Amino acid sequence: QVHLVESGGGLVQPGDSLSLSCQASGDLIGIRGMGWFRQNSQVEREWIASIGRWPEPEYAGSVKGRFTMSRDEGANTAALTMTSLNVEDTAVYYCYVDVMGTDAVIRRYWGQGAQVTVSS
Repeated sequence: QVHLVESGGGLVQPGDSLSLSCQASGDLIGIRGMGWFRQNSQVEREWIASIGRWPEPEYAGSVKGRFTMSRDEGANTAALTMTSLNVEDTAVYYCYVDVMGTDAVIRRYWGQGAQVTVSS
């Protein structure tokens, strides 16, 4: 089993910065990557960033240049640093990890979500 715990989030003003953290635990031998999605009432779950086979993170166009994802492979953690936040960034942010099992099937596991609210 794989378990993810997110921390961070909260209420900030437009232009502020905020960081989220994600700690994965369990059977992570076959880990293939980690990343973040977000979801709000107006948009379906939207992919934000990920680090997979390649060490360089990839970003959605909506956050590129403002958000930075990092990953500590040894600690099985991921972080998302968000800058220049605007009201459109308000959402629940979900961390995920992709793990290949002994059956060669890659499964995605999700964190519990962290609320980020940007409001003046």
